[in-house]
Amino acid sequence: MTKNYEKITITTDYITLGQFLKLVDVITNGGEAKFFIAENEILINGEDCKMRGKKLREGDKLVINNSLFFEITKWLLKKLNLRIFETTLT
Repeated sequence: MTKNYEKITITTDYITLGQFLKLVDVITNGGEAKFFIAENEILINGEDCKMRGKKLREGDKLVINNSLFFEITKWLLKKLNLRIFETTLT
């Protein structure tokens, strides 16, 4: 069965696991990250992760407790600007 991954877009090269958990409202503040990560199953690209500072990059897939599924995507301003420029030329 194929899982539907919610796409989470970042604008930087990476986001740490602790920051990510706060971004997707799994935790309410950074202080909860260490405890949450220790007490829950978090898979990053299929491998168990217990590092709050783990850098998540474009293309990484996260599964939390086999019930929340996320994929990291990156918003690229250069691509958007190029499309706008091409549209104004036509």
